[in-house]
Parts: sequence; structure tokens; C-alpha cells
Amino acid sequence: MTGVQQNYDRKSELISFDETKTGVKGLVDSGVTTVPRIFILPLSENKKTIEPTFSKLNFPTITLEGVNQDPFRRKKVIQEVNDALETWGFFQIVNHGIPISMLEEMKKGVKGFFEQDDEVKKQWYTRDSSGKYKLVYNSNFDLYAIDAPVTNWRDTFYCPMAPNPPQPPELPSACRCFDRVLKQAMNLGICLFELISEALGLNPNHLIDMGCVEGLAILGHYYPWYPQPELAIGTYKHTDNNFITILLQDHIGGLQVFHQNHWIDVPPNPQALVVNLITNDKFVSAEHRVLANKISPRVSVASFFTTGKLQTSMVYEPIKDLLSDANPAKYRSTTVEEYENHVISKGLNGTSALLHFKI
Repeated sequence: MTGVQQNYDRKSELISFDETKTGVKGLVDSGVTTVPRIFILPLSENKKTIEPTFSKLNFPTITLEGVNQDPFRRKKVIQEVNDALETWGFFQIVNHGIPISMLEEMKKGVKGFFEQDDEVKKQWYTRDSSGKYKLVYNSNFDLYAIDAPVTNWRDTFYCPMAPNPPQPPELPSACRCFDRVLKQAMNLGICLFELISEALGLNPNHLIDMGCVEGLAILGHYYPWYPQPELAIGTYKHTDNNFITILLQDHIGGLQVFHQNHWIDVPPNPQALVVNLITNDKFVSAEHRVLANKISPRVSVASFFTTGKLQTSMVYEPIKDLLSDANPAKYRSTTVEEYENHVISKGLNGTSALLHFKI
């Protein structure tokens, strides 16, 4: 085994995989019968932890119905948001105002993009993250990151939608439905930032005035099936690097959140959206991952509220109104650009990007 390890040229295998421009789906379509070495989980990983965890813990689900009409209902929701984010760092929302038909259209669009003809799809394949492309498709944004312990069994596209949304002809035909959900997604983001601001004891517009809703990007993830999912991971454990993530997952499942020292399944619900965010440790920045599966391809759609690709010099730091001698700043100030550059350079290596900015 030692000799095999010594002769293993990981960089060369990564390059060969990348140059196909067909991603993990291309491997499956080619009839690959063994998991390529770059996707195999490190020996240090406990394989038992990759098995789904069926827990009696109830993942928090919050209904937004009446939140803008009934002040008593709003107060209750704010408390539910506070409790969920202090303990889980995640929650699901229902009755969020986005039609179910539109959510289904989004999932269909993501699936359609990844299952279209390879030669058409290759036109969008790039590793240029400068923001000049209307849509960036590749497999593993951190493919060449030195510290990334494993290549994820997942293909992804990234599509900036705000503040300068692409025109439909500038997008792949399967993704032209995205413009129809933009207004609803922005309205939902505003609602959530207001609720989170109030849960923090701030003015409802505090996080909005900080620019948290200026940028929005859609990420479409495609996780091909494989007969031996225990050998690979759909998305390695990580925390997100944007203000808020609103996630739509399909019926396959596989998303897990690390809670109370256990990996807990986030039950798929076609009517629900999953929310998580980052703060000065007032709320949990929850570690999460996605398992590989042998059932069928899995798709998810993530709406990232982030200004990472915008030309802005805005400096972010722990909110001064929330600091005191008993609760000092735990992180230094930074720009979103600096933060994202750090995330890209380190990759999904199981370590929170926040640690790099800790005081």
C-alpha cells in the first residue's frame, strides 16, 4: 500500500479529470466501475459517520405565514428564529411565499442543465471566478486547493443574479427560469434579514442597511448516484461563507447538520427552504455536509446572499451595538473579497474559514 501511495500523482489525476469538462456526471456516464482515487475519503474518516443518522431530534421548521400582518405572530416567529439559530444554526421555513410550482421549475432547470448534451454544457465550463461570466460551471471550486482532503462527488454552476441580473439569452436555456424567481427570492431575503435583525435585538433594517441584500447568486448542485456512496462524499463538511444561504433540496435527501456532536439528517420537504447564516458566535455557524447516494441523481438550488463578486470596499466586523465588556469582538474586520479569497484558497477542508479571522 505504501508503494501505491508513493506512486500516486494526485495533481495529474485532478488535471485529467478537470480537462474532460464533464465533471462527475461525465465519469458516471462513461461507465466508470471504481471510484477514482481523488474522490475516496481519507482513511482518517470514520466510515460509520457517513451513514445517515436517524435522530428523534426535531429539525426546527418555522412557518412565515402572517409574519408581516400579525405583530403577535411576528414576535413568536422572531423567538423561533432566535432559538433555532442559537442551537442549530439552521432552520427550515414553510409558507414562505414562493409558489411550489416555481420551486419545482428551479429544480427542473438545474437538472436540465447538468443532463444536457456534454458538448453544449462544456461551453460554460470555466475556473475563472472573476465575476465576468454570467454563469460559471465546473466540478469542485476547490479542486486544486492544497488543503482540500477529498474531491466532492458533485458538479456545480454559479450564477450571479443581483444587483445586475443576466438577461435570459445570456443564460443556458435550462436556467432561464431563474429571472422569474429573483423578485421572490429577494423579498424572502429581506424578510429573513429583518427577522434575524430583530432576533439580535436590532432595528429590523440593520442587516439590510449593512448591504446584506445587495448581492444574490444562485448555485445549482448536481450529485450523481454511485453504487458505493460510502467511499465518497457529496460535499465535505464545511460552514458557508455568505450572509445567508436559502437552500432548496429535492426528495433524495442527504443534507446533514452537525448538532450536539452528531450528524443529523435535514428531512427533504418539497414545500420547505433551509436557512443558515454566520454571526459573531451569537448564532451558530453550523457545520454541514451532503452524503453521496446510490438511489438517483440529487439536485439542490442554493441562493447565496453575498457581495463577494461585487466591487465594494465595505468592511464587515462584529456589530458594535451587540458588543460589550462581557461580549467582546471575536473576529477582526474584513472585506467580503478577502474572506472569499481565503475560502477559495483553503477549500472545503473541514476547518471553518472564520478561524482565520478570529482575534
